[in-house]
Parts: sequence; C-alpha cells; structure tokens
Amino acid sequence: MMMKLFVALLLVPLVAAFPSEDFFPNPQAEPTPGKHWGLLVAGSNTWDNYRHQADICHAYQILHKNGIPDENIVVMMYDDIAYNSMNPTKGIIINRPNGPDVYHGVLKDYTKTEVNPKNFLHILSGNKTAMKGIGSGKVIASGPDDHVFVYFADHGATNLIAFQDDYLYAKQLIATLKKMHTENKYQKLVFYLEACESGSMFLKLPKDINIYATTASGPDTSSYACYFDGKLGTYLGDVYSVKWMEDSDKEDLTKETLEAQFKIVKRETNTSVVHQYGDLKLDQETLINYQGNGGQGSVPGKPFPPSPLNAINSRDVPLDLLFRRYECETDPVQKRKLMTEVANMADKQSVVHEILYNLAYQMTDGDATMTDMVLNTRGRGVVNWDCFTASLQTFSDECFSMTELPYAYGQMHVLANLCDLTNCKTTEITLALKVACP
Repeated sequence: MMMKLFVALLLVPLVAAFPSEDFFPNPQAEPTPGKHWGLLVAGSNTWDNYRHQADICHAYQILHKNGIPDENIVVMMYDDIAYNSMNPTKGIIINRPNGPDVYHGVLKDYTKTEVNPKNFLHILSGNKTAMKGIGSGKVIASGPDDHVFVYFADHGATNLIAFQDDYLYAKQLIATLKKMHTENKYQKLVFYLEACESGSMFLKLPKDINIYATTASGPDTSSYACYFDGKLGTYLGDVYSVKWMEDSDKEDLTKETLEAQFKIVKRETNTSVVHQYGDLKLDQETLINYQGNGGQGSVPGKPFPPSPLNAINSRDVPLDLLFRRYECETDPVQKRKLMTEVANMADKQSVVHEILYNLAYQMTDGDATMTDMVLNTRGRGVVNWDCFTASLQTFSDECFSMTELPYAYGQMHVLANLCDLTNCKTTEITLALKVACP
C-alpha cells in the first residue's frame, strides 16, 4: 500500500506538468510587424446601384470589428443611398434581406465627385500632397512593414473599372501597384475586386511583387447582383462580395486563410467564375492580417439564415428594376410612362449591338472572319491603350453614357479588338462612331 501511494505521489507533478487536451490553443495568426490598412471603394452612385455602397459599408464593419483603427481605413463612396428619397428606412443600409444596418459608423473620407480614379490612385499610393484640401485628406500612408487590403465594388468592362462617369484602366492600376512596390509602400497587399470582367484588371499583375488579388469574374464574363428586396426595390448586394463578407462575418479570421476563403467564395459563387492573380503564395496567410489588425483576436459572429440570391447579371439590373417598377405600379398613367421607359431602354440595348456590329463590319471592310473575331474575342489584355481609351471615350460621349446604360460595358471589347486586332487608325474609329451614333 505504501509503495502504491509513493508511486502515485511521484506521478502528481508529471500529470500537473503535462497539459490537458483543452489546454492547447488552436493555431492562431502570428502577429505581423507594421500597421494594417484598408482602402474601401464604391465607385458608383444612384439607387439602382445601392448594392455597391452596401457592399463597402459591410466591408468597413468587418475591418473595424477586427481591429483596424479608423485612422488606417479610408472609405470612398458617393453617399447618396442612406438618405435617398427612395429609401423608406432613412439612415439605414442593409447588405442582405432583413440584415443589420451596415451604414452606422461608416467613415466618409471621400464622397460625391471626390470618388474618382485620380484620387483613388493618389490615396492608394499615399500621396498626401495631392489629397490636401480634398475630403478627409487621408491616404494609405503605409510603409515597408505594412499590410494593405483594398476592396472595390462597381461596374467594369474589359481592362477597366468605373467611377461614375470616369474610368480607371488596368494599365494605370498596374503601374501604380508596381511603383508602390518599388518605393516600399507595403510589405504585402491583397486586392478584392467586384466588377464585371474584373479579371482583366490583373492580367498583367506581376507574380513577384507581394500582391494577391481575387476577382468576382474572369477577364471575359460578368459579375452578378443579388438579394433583390421588394420593399426597397433594388438589389442589396453582389454575389462574390456577399459571399466573402458573410464568410468573414462568421469565421475566426485568425485561423482561416486567404486560400480557404477563396475556395469557399469560388464554390458558392456559382453565377460567375471567381479568379485569383498575382503571388499565390500569399494565400497561405490568415485573413486577420488583411481584414483585421494582425494578431488581434477575432470574434466570429453567428451565421445568417440562408436567403435566396435571386442573382442577375449586373448589366441587366437597370432594365430589370425598371420592369419590376412597371409591374408593381397601379396608377395607369404612371404605368404607361414606365412601359415607355422599359421599351426605350430595351431599344437602346439593341442599338448598342447595331452600332458596334456596323462599326466592326465597316472597319474590316466586310471581311466575315475578321468581323466575327472583332465581335467575339474576349478576355484579352489591351495593347494599344491610346486607341482604346480614345475610342471608348468617344462612344461614351457620342453614343451612350455607360453610367446610364451599364449594358454597354459588355460590348467594349469590340473597341479593344478594333484597336489591337486590325489595322484601323484611332481617328478612323472615333470618326465612324461620331457618324454612327444617334
């Protein structure tokens, strides 16, 4: 008996020194040196584009909750949604059906026409001098030890993303990112991009400058809006965007990696094919290093009950919303007026195809093979930028404002192809557009 007691006493300190299974913590994110920054941008305005600003407001709540201080977050949005005359719940923006208000507390660093490509590039690259006296004046003042997260939501076309009536071209974005790398403006940078044909913005992103990007769609397809709300009469979110944010809402960001989130979003975004670009080795890092303040703890929220996506091609949203308003209208006079507006918009979409088909036919001298190539080749990186930008601006000025008719964005590859795949001169294309457009 005494011997057993002696052995038991000997084992006590060994047992005490060996932790139980519950003692071992789950793998956590290693604290990263430097600061963490977030740049959140909704390029659009108007009630029909409600979803873009809702996406950005939601993203702000994620970054704020996970510890990025407000002085390190810059928000660019037009800010015409929360108190819009069409908003029955003034001061509230939601990003899913019956969802929480995502507008409260959101920073408004740059609003209205301050949201433009020139300012975006200055802010991203930390140019305080250029932003002096504009909005809050805040920029991404990051350095060689810092992590930067950029999220943009708006319309897009081949090799461009939109800022209301202006455009940011892939060439400009890539040049700025390369310059930032050369000037040691960041240690690592992650870019999430919500736009149609968004993959085309990163076709020429180098793989060796510590930048990892994911996009809502490839270089040749549309992204999709979702969560139509009958009470608000608009779409509340975009599929790719709500999928990554609803994942971040419910997960422990100190454990989930960029790769894990990409795979989840790619699987659940079945309306378009989500792509990734750049330095894919970065996807092994945890989300807290980009959507949070590094090693800080992350508090997962409760997942929302599933809601029907009611997804639709983003470029079809204006016509869809107009037709829904027509269907809901009970006043006969207003109903006839809306029916006329529906017919006019549908006609404009047909005219876009007619103008660009005739242009392609004319510029290729009626060669059937060349015409078909110009009309149907998609997903290329633009080569002749001067020609493309001049032709696109002429189309926007002389034919249709793509802000008013986003459907036209889907046909801008025709202009890129005329510039790159034929012997047409820029002046020939722009002159033909001026003649052809109503």
